Amino acid sequence: MHWLSIQRLLGLLLMLFSVTLLPPVVVAWFYQDGQLPVFLSGMAAVLMGGAMVWLPARRFRDELRVRDGFLFVTLFWVVLGLAGALPFAIATTPHLSPTDAVFESFSGLTTTGATVITGLDDLPPSILFYRQQLQWLGGMGIIVLAVAIMPMLGVGGMQLYRAETPGPIKDNKLTPRITETAKALWYIYLSLTIVCALGYWAAGMSVFDAISHSFSTIAIGGFSTHDQSIGYFQSSAIEMIAVVFMLLSGMNFALHFMAWRSLSIRYYWRDSELRVYLAVLASVTMITVGYLYYTDTFIFFNDALHAGLFQAVSIGTTTGFTTEDYFIWPGFLPVLLLFVSFIGGCAGSTGGGMKVIRFLLVLKQGRREIVRLIHPNAQIPVKVGGKPMPDRVVTAVWGFFAAYVGSFVVIMLFLMATGLDQITAFSAVAACMNNLGPGLGGVGANYVEINDAAKWALSFAMMLGRLEIFTLLILFTGAFWRR
Repeated sequence: MHWLSIQRLLGLLLMLFSVTLLPPVVVAWFYQDGQLPVFLSGMAAVLMGGAMVWLPARRFRDELRVRDGFLFVTLFWVVLGLAGALPFAIATTPHLSPTDAVFESFSGLTTTGATVITGLDDLPPSILFYRQQLQWLGGMGIIVLAVAIMPMLGVGGMQLYRAETPGPIKDNKLTPRITETAKALWYIYLSLTIVCALGYWAAGMSVFDAISHSFSTIAIGGFSTHDQSIGYFQSSAIEMIAVVFMLLSGMNFALHFMAWRSLSIRYYWRDSELRVYLAVLASVTMITVGYLYYTDTFIFFNDALHAGLFQAVSIGTTTGFTTEDYFIWPGFLPVLLLFVSFIGGCAGSTGGGMKVIRFLLVLKQGRREIVRLIHPNAQIPVKVGGKPMPDRVVTAVWGFFAAYVGSFVVIMLFLMATGLDQITAFSAVAACMNNLGPGLGGVGANYVEINDAAKWALSFAMMLGRLEIFTLLILFTGAFWRR
């Protein structure tokens, strides 16, 4: 293990993260909201901390191995979550305990969107902007941003990219050089953010709200500057713009890149994962709209259509925006929507959940096993997009599923042991591991009332979901630490 190289890179990236506090400083100065000392002191503390970590190891430039990459990614997200909590802990408005500050920071950076802050409409603009920016940085992964400038840092980036990028197939690169791949991803990410912000502004949002919500929309985060989330604006146009960009952000960014480079949409139609992704969301939308209208939850079909479509897409993509209190909807709908978040977005997207490609592979593998009962000696490959998948990938998907379920059960039982009821505990773990945010029961609106032990456990669950289980769990195995 190249400890000093990891330490050097960790210090460099912490210093890089301190620079991201400059935009909230500018917002605090522009609005004169009294938070300028908060962000200046936070920026100084992170910068000094990063420098102290970097200086003793500044001369070590060994190439990171895959094992080092997994350790660094986990360490950096932990340290980043703690560093990101500093402004929340220092600020007096809102006044957060250390536990709540860390929870809010991890929720933002992992794009979960679970919050312990209420009264958003009365908060200083710089605090609101900082929350949104945390999600934007975490959406594509600040480490991928670092990979884009890795030549300057003096260390290879492929190991970090493989550990950070979500999805079961991580070896595909958009461009021959990993730094160019990371840059391509960020150009697309930034372009979508700008277009989304312009759309929100044209539909009636203020410039501040448009930029803030574009951050959390493209990141599929769900933080808002208002307690009523997107429902605050009471605008069908804004809701539909959000739906479009949530759908786009839940797609594999490699498809966006290929479509942009070739100026053709044929790559979208050829992708089997995307077809399943759209089919799942369309099916859930139809069920939701139909049930809302059938049960007279909404008297007019147009209202049921708007509410059902928005909530189905928002929760299905694990964004977490709301226009209605979906957790009090009748019958099976709240549970159905929560279950859809387990599927989540496509691999290579900013979405959470287990990813559509894994869901597709599990279905195809299940179908293959049924056919094998009839034809025991048949050779039946599992195909995606007409191409047979290696058995290693199929096995890895089943391993991921088993690890996911096992982790889910352990965390849920721990939450119940701290005093949470079954519905609250189940939905809180689901919402945090899937990086969704809003749950059911006691965590339907926010996470203010749950105990501190549960908040730390859920922060760990957010990390598990963001790093796709194995990246974090591998550190708890003996084999990882043996030479």
